[in-house]
Amino acid sequence: MKNVASQEAHINSLASKYKGLSAGEEAGSRGYLLTFLIAYLRDVGLDFHVMAESFETSCPWDRVIDLCRNVRTRILNECKMKGVHYKAFVSYRVTQLYDGGACIYFYFGFNGRGLTDPLAVYEEIETAARDEILENGGSLSHHHGVGKLRSRWLKDVVSDIGLGMVHAAKNYIDPKNIFGINNLQQPSKL
Repeated sequence: MKNVASQEAHINSLASKYKGLSAGEEAGSRGYLLTFLIAYLRDVGLDFHVMAESFETSCPWDRVIDLCRNVRTRILNECKMKGVHYKAFVSYRVTQLYDGGACIYFYFGFNGRGLTDPLAVYEEIETAARDEILENGGSLSHHHGVGKLRSRWLKDVVSDIGLGMVHAAKNYIDPKNIFGINNLQQPSKL
């Protein structure tokens, strides 16, 4: 308990030094509640033309502020360029701390009423956001993994040798491509 108290005091002193603040345990709990509820809110929102999702990344400490600001700005600019008629919701929070950096969650949503294909617009904006994350030193993913949605960026962030190792391990461990089917490689590569 003594170690936890000293770590908390250290974190609070760092937050104070860099103009941060301690939001307390309650805010963290509410943030995780939002993370779990967002899937249900998303489904209800669709009935009202609202599309929303969360996505995460990680980056070194010296990139956190710029990455958050630039991704938020990029999303808002993309919404304007793509004709979104209502102000988009864009928020972010640091959820996990490490010696070398942090995990950042982004929450993004907009009302797609009046757009010909709001889902396509949403996907284009989310793609632009992921491009901005990578351009600002963020990772392709943190703990959600790459999956089908982010696989298009794999060749840009992992070397050919790294991809070869992933494919070799996948082929050896799962030769019938049952687990995570086609997430990281297409059937033609099996």
